[in-house]
Amino acid sequence: MYPREFQHMTLHREGKSLLIIALIIVLGINSVVAYFFPEQVYVREGVVIITALFYLIILQFFRVPTRVTEINPQHIIAPADGKVVVIEETVENEYFKGARRQVSIFMSPLNVHINFNPVSGIVSYFKYHPGKFLVAWHPKSSTENERTTFVVKHENGTEVLFRQIAGALAKRICWYAKEGDTVQQGTEFGFIKFGSRIDIFLPLDAEICVNIGDKPVGGETVIAKLA
Repeated sequence: MYPREFQHMTLHREGKSLLIIALIIVLGINSVVAYFFPEQVYVREGVVIITALFYLIILQFFRVPTRVTEINPQHIIAPADGKVVVIEETVENEYFKGARRQVSIFMSPLNVHINFNPVSGIVSYFKYHPGKFLVAWHPKSSTENERTTFVVKHENGTEVLFRQIAGALAKRICWYAKEGDTVQQGTEFGFIKFGSRIDIFLPLDAEICVNIGDKPVGGETVIAKLA
């Protein structure tokens, strides 16, 4: 049985132009190999297999999964698929300028890279930061890499900050909400191409529901509960 995101798979709009270019490159490589090595069957078949695998990796990266979000105003939903790599109390200096609970999720190139709103509310702050492309698990990636910062104000007045962070391979961050927009928990707010990370900053009294090493499902897994 295939994972559900591969059943009736659709492709994300951010990947369509790249997939066309990749397909042209794959077909071009195979045509050149077939022309110069007409008698080398094993060479041609080997190149076909390698280029097909390469294309399938890119194809699966841009898949759009079916996710069902259980709307709950007390829940903070995972904003992305991936692996929990940070759970700690820290100081958030850009917006809150104070202590917060941080949860970070690292997305490998094999994960779905759609980003889901972790909470419903109004976008009270947004900023795009150009920057470096350090590996996404590097401690300084949160403050030095290309990134965006969203703050959503919950209906009870609580604000939740989440940050898209580009990794060493990610060269483009996409976002679909702006300051003043009303967003709904579980809907798509952005996309990061290839390996990357999302940091979520929560009130100190938030109950964290995941552990280091957990692999949450974006748009579904409850990673924290508001007090």
